[in-house]
Amino acid sequence: MAEKGGVAGGRDVYVPINPSIPSGEQTVWADVSSLLEATCQDLRDGELIHGENFNLFAAMSALEIMDPKMDSGMVCRYYSVDEAIENGAAPVPLSFNRTVDVQCTIDIMDHLLACEATWHKGHSLAQTVFSCIYLLRLDRTSSHALLHSYCRIIRATCNAVVSVVSDARTHEEEDLFTMTYAPSSKKRVLEDIEPLQTDLDLEEGYCKALLCRLRFRKHFYHVLTCMRRPQGKGLELARKHIASCLSELDCILKSSEFVRGNPACGNCGDGIEDRTTASGCQPIGFDASLNSRLSAPTPPRSIRILGWKKAIEYFQKLLHDLDIICSYSLDPSLEGVLHFVVEFQKFQPDLVARAHLQLLLVQDGKLYGRDPVFAVISKAAALPDITKNHDLQKNETVIQLGQLVISLLKILCTNAAWQRRKLGKILQDWRVIYVQLELAFRKEFADISSSSIDENVCMKISKHILIWVEEQTYWIASRFLVLGFELELYSPHEYCMVYWYIYVILIKLAEKTHLKMLKSNDTVKRKGKKKRDSPKDVARDYQIPPKVLFLQCHIYLAEGLTMMLAALKNEHKVFQSLGPFNTEHERFFQHFELLQKACIPDNISYVSFEESTMHARLSTLVMYNCFKDAQRIAKDLRSSFSNDPDRMAELRRIEQVAEHNGVALNLICRLGTLDPSLKVYFEFSHHPCFATAVVKRS
Repeated sequence: MAEKGGVAGGRDVYVPINPSIPSGEQTVWADVSSLLEATCQDLRDGELIHGENFNLFAAMSALEIMDPKMDSGMVCRYYSVDEAIENGAAPVPLSFNRTVDVQCTIDIMDHLLACEATWHKGHSLAQTVFSCIYLLRLDRTSSHALLHSYCRIIRATCNAVVSVVSDARTHEEEDLFTMTYAPSSKKRVLEDIEPLQTDLDLEEGYCKALLCRLRFRKHFYHVLTCMRRPQGKGLELARKHIASCLSELDCILKSSEFVRGNPACGNCGDGIEDRTTASGCQPIGFDASLNSRLSAPTPPRSIRILGWKKAIEYFQKLLHDLDIICSYSLDPSLEGVLHFVVEFQKFQPDLVARAHLQLLLVQDGKLYGRDPVFAVISKAAALPDITKNHDLQKNETVIQLGQLVISLLKILCTNAAWQRRKLGKILQDWRVIYVQLELAFRKEFADISSSSIDENVCMKISKHILIWVEEQTYWIASRFLVLGFELELYSPHEYCMVYWYIYVILIKLAEKTHLKMLKSNDTVKRKGKKKRDSPKDVARDYQIPPKVLFLQCHIYLAEGLTMMLAALKNEHKVFQSLGPFNTEHERFFQHFELLQKACIPDNISYVSFEESTMHARLSTLVMYNCFKDAQRIAKDLRSSFSNDPDRMAELRRIEQVAEHNGVALNLICRLGTLDPSLKVYFEFSHHPCFATAVVKRS
């Protein structure tokens, strides 16, 4: 491939005369530089010279000669680290003026922090942190104690982050470096210690600025190492280091006034928001192009290093996220784990925090590295205690179910886009495992004579597990649909079908949850050996559990929004898709293809959606107001969840959505035929998934 403008900086280019012959002793090479030069004069920008077997994919993967983004040879100022050092790019000492030397050291520390935050955000390690020449030649800094210590801890920290992200497999592709450290320099006796610089009036300010940066690095490294201790044994200590890290970051921010104000900075503080150092000065010893040619097969990327203040904010956010993980109680119930992960994802944690969460949850194939998966499933499905010693846990299908649970936990720790994609695909696995479990239990019944427990207990175990598998399947489906709102995958004229599908999924989820709880209560009741229940006990048994009523609130909201949107479309032609592209049927299949393939729920299709919504009318909705029912139940549930702040917050959101939608519905009905000057639209001002109707005059 050639581009108008010349041949690779004037270098001679040779190709084998017969390309089919592999390069070796029998290959004859010919100089084609003149051919390429002539071709470049005739080609227009964007045109290609290609052979018959050079397809579009090959064209997209080709390197463009002379393009700085695609030709790594074009962006290199130095072709090696040694060449950069010989040209004075990374001097040691940094300056013969002690004050300037200290200031340059602080600038390097700050820029490295910005590079590290940029790397965490998904950019290449080679072009961010390891653009520092001092890190690439660590032995050269041994005479500079401050810089040497900082560079060593940076490399150790990078190694720890690479380890946790690689082990969690939450990344797609990262540049991994082998970490090696130079031997530590000889300790200096107290009498040998000299001031940092000649101006003693600046000594205290510089000491504070350096110390808070060094202390932050030390505590941050300890945070990473403590969080990797097995079974969460280092979480309490990690929290103490997190508190120290946040304190040191505050000190670093405060030091910026001193750093910018001292004479060594000169006039380099302009545009401080975009600068990567507290002083605003450009640091010495960095060249992002040095590693560009080593990052094949991918071309070097154009990277904009985060500003210094943005980097500080990133680390503050990361530490707060890690603190949430460290404060987790390591709930042994799967329901509690899923609830925690979903709530944690609402903070939009970055890759490093999510990797630590995943490795905390799943260690050596166990929950927290201590609870066997079968024990977790037994507790979640409310299995009888007798199953603890039963051979059921050795069944191949049950083992596969455990692996699905582990996969689910890992998927929930990924970013929202990956999570939704993976959840959609894993749904079919959960449907398949349900069928396989049914077959496995039938075989178990057939071999009941060789079993250590009676048939009734075996049937009870099978029913509990199958109900729980269905409950989890519908929970995954609901999570899949809800994530579409977070990723903004739905347009307003598609809200009706989305809320309808959420409604049918939640109906099934509530049904299976209620059934599981009834089975669980029955087991507890039998264990208590009650011979005769009092009328009060019977009445209590028939009460709907708060957990199911909580789901019922969401069901009413989904039903109300579905019918409200359908009525507006049927009566007022609002939220109709009049575009020339996909039909409503096609969009239905595009959004719910993975659910439809997994038959979740059974016998649900676009025809079902049409039949459910085609007769929706606003007058009917006012008579049977789902929003009022949701609001009423939410208020009644406050006492049941008074000790659960997350669910209390959700109940408040439900009440707000229900109240505002009820008012909007009454207003639209009172106006009758919708005034053309009135506009109805939906916004997510009170809830991230359930929309609020707004009626305004334009």
